[in-house]
Amino acid sequence: MDSQFTATAVNYWAIMPILIVFGGALVGVLVEAFAPRSSRHSIQVALTLLTVVLAFGALVWKSVDDQGSTLAGALMIDGPTLFLQGSVLLLSFVAVLLMAEKFGSAGADAFTPMGAAVPGSPLEAAAARAGWGTGEVFPLALFSIAGMMIFPAAGDLLTMFVALEVLSLPLYILTGLARRRRLLSQEAALKYFLLGSFSSAFFLFGSALLYGYAGSIQFGQISAAISAAGVELDGLLLPGAFFVLVGLLFKVGAVPFHMWTPDVYQGAPTPVTGFMAACTKLAAFGAILRLAYTGIDADRWDWRLAVGAIAALTMIVGSILSVAQTDIKRLLAYSSIAHAGFILVGVLAFDITGVTGVMFYLLAYGLATLAAFGVIALVRDGNTEASHIGQWAGLGRRHPVVAGVFALLLLTFAGIPLTSGFTSKFAAFAPAIAHGGRMGAVLVVIGVLCSAITAFVYVRIIVLMYFSDAKGEVVALTPSVLTTLGLAIAVILTIGLGIFPSPVLDLAGQASQFLR
Repeated sequence: MDSQFTATAVNYWAIMPILIVFGGALVGVLVEAFAPRSSRHSIQVALTLLTVVLAFGALVWKSVDDQGSTLAGALMIDGPTLFLQGSVLLLSFVAVLLMAEKFGSAGADAFTPMGAAVPGSPLEAAAARAGWGTGEVFPLALFSIAGMMIFPAAGDLLTMFVALEVLSLPLYILTGLARRRRLLSQEAALKYFLLGSFSSAFFLFGSALLYGYAGSIQFGQISAAISAAGVELDGLLLPGAFFVLVGLLFKVGAVPFHMWTPDVYQGAPTPVTGFMAACTKLAAFGAILRLAYTGIDADRWDWRLAVGAIAALTMIVGSILSVAQTDIKRLLAYSSIAHAGFILVGVLAFDITGVTGVMFYLLAYGLATLAAFGVIALVRDGNTEASHIGQWAGLGRRHPVVAGVFALLLLTFAGIPLTSGFTSKFAAFAPAIAHGGRMGAVLVVIGVLCSAITAFVYVRIIVLMYFSDAKGEVVALTPSVLTTLGLAIAVILTIGLGIFPSPVLDLAGQASQFLR
């Protein structure tokens, strides 16, 4: 019997950035296996940065001109995909610069506390022992970045699930790699893995239900099946859409699927926390946009109210619980939960301007978050991070530059005018008022009130740094060249997006149309 095979067309230029990242990750594995131990770290850092730069160059040079569906509809390379992939690569570049910091693990002369310890002092030796990280961090990060790039580009449920696992599995390992507070780090990794497994199960179960409803896993055909059914919707549709959304909402830390967030943020190595907080949230919201706007959009009147209630709970719980936090990383974890609610408000606008606002918000928030966790990694009390907010008292007098940068980032999170946080909130909330109806207006009011609550939390830390007496021997380590570069890029772009947001907003607006 003769068999006929239909070759699947592949636009390699469209997916070249993803292939470059995967290739860099595989080379990184070989480096870890065969390179001399003494040179692995330097090789891995250089390889990872080069991989990210080459992938970004391929995206800008060729992928923007090769938009369309490829791999039999498994990947959709369109405006939102390219904007989000470029944002992931930009944030990842900054994150790798911060993760390259070993905080003295390469030797006692690598870092000294800013203007404090003298060479050979016990404080300097403690700083030298406070390192984290090994060479396998970087190929793991590249595998996760590749999954993040596929996530918002997925054209069907199976590809989206594969991307979900590819980005998540390396993060479970990275979470448990902290040298100091090892038990806390490993506990966080176990919690992340177990709860992440539940989210994957929800996503798979919902995918099976949607396949049973539409007879296809492709978003375009699911949407067409919903539109063809009209008001006579099958009973599999609503639970299928709900369970798939649960799996995605877990990744952004939306309430009530947020319980992993504070523990993982606190237990993971601080540079990894920044990487997760910025890049994972961006990729996951990209996937939510893809699903909501191209897959189950015709059924949105059935699930929109439930997701609106989740957005309101996310903003309220995240902002209120942040007030009670005394650990700086847990505080930013609850802050990230509140920000997830703010972004969901823009998603529920169901308008092209909402997509624009969400994409801008994700980029601006990611840059500020990376910079914030980069600063937190520098502030230390002895050989441990100064994680308790009381330890930050008087930091503005001892280390005015570090305290000033952190104060700027906190004001950005609060959404003070002339910061990227204010522009982001306006870009996400305005479409909700214009196109979200009564529910959108209610969500915006809740968002403004919750922003005021979180502003109190941030201002309280600023007051503590500048108007309280110092306690203990808290110092800020002098960062390496790579960390300084990463912080400078993040802070400069954060300031730029606040003062001159128009170019990026225009770019996001031009790239906000989904391919169906």
